[in-house]
Amino acid sequence: MLAFITVGSTRFDALVQTVFSSTVLSSLSNKGYARLVVQCGNSEFPYKDRVAVDGLHLNKDGVQIECWKFKPSLQTEYAKADLVISHAGSGTIVDVLRMDKPLIVIPNPTLLDNHQQELAEALGELGHLKVATIETLSQTILDLDSSSLVKFPPFDGSRFRDLIDKEMGFI
Repeated sequence: MLAFITVGSTRFDALVQTVFSSTVLSSLSNKGYARLVVQCGNSEFPYKDRVAVDGLHLNKDGVQIECWKFKPSLQTEYAKADLVISHAGSGTIVDVLRMDKPLIVIPNPTLLDNHQQELAEALGELGHLKVATIETLSQTILDLDSSSLVKFPPFDGSRFRDLIDKEMGFI
């Protein structure tokens, strides 16, 4: 199985450093994940200097790891993944949940007013995803039961149209 980790377009040094730890890699391996793809952005981590244009490839703690900075789109990576672990950016969350993929989010507390925390907690309480911290990521991976996650509702463009029509007095 394949786990995909993304930090989006921002730096999230702590998350990238943590996913390369033996603790997290062991948790992934114990759950059957033999491959890990990491989108590291400009984050600082021990292997940063080895990330070439074509990415970093290594085997650590029994997990095959591929790491690269950026790609024009992450949709293909989401589609291939059996599990996505991500910062709690709204765009990433919605994209992954609409693809019906199990998702663990780690809000990045270094961003403006820790705004990712509210969204993560709200969607976590609704059961759509699991929320973790850097410290709890390994255990969250081990505890994850994707069959218990609540399916995210499909996009319905008519809801926005109806809201505008009501506000404008058309209905």
